[in-house]
Amino acid sequence: MKTANRKFQRDYELIEPYEAGIVLTGAEVKSVKQGHIKLEDAFVRIVGSEAFLINAEVSIYNFSRPQGYDSRRSRKLLLHKKELLRLKVKMASSGRLTIVPVACYNKGHLVKLQIALAKGRKEVEKKNLDKRRDIVRDQEREAKEYMKE
Repeated sequence: MKTANRKFQRDYELIEPYEAGIVLTGAEVKSVKQGHIKLEDAFVRIVGSEAFLINAEVSIYNFSRPQGYDSRRSRKLLLHKKELLRLKVKMASSGRLTIVPVACYNKGHLVKLQIALAKGRKEVEKKNLDKRRDIVRDQEREAKEYMKE
């Protein structure tokens, strides 16, 4: 199972990727392993010496008891102290950097979250990226049609 943040490639430019563990309850683990996690509007915030995943939605597991369950609660991320310190320093040195979740996947029996130090793209950069993708897609389509003939 791998769930990706589909908005990441368009909205951000990857600078440095990291792999983090995520603290979940038992029912949340089962739900995430089924692929019921949404990372589109999520981000990572460092508070003190801990990192938290904020605004990620983990849908409720069908066979659990839903009393008082908050699907968008903050979840603690497990990173090494060196990685947290490196992220803090880079975030403080540049104002436009942010930490964004890229994907959530299984690694053995563990649930891992790939996060990345990223730089946000401006609207003009997003439009240029879309334009380049369209050109490449059209060229591939034309080449495919040419090969058929």
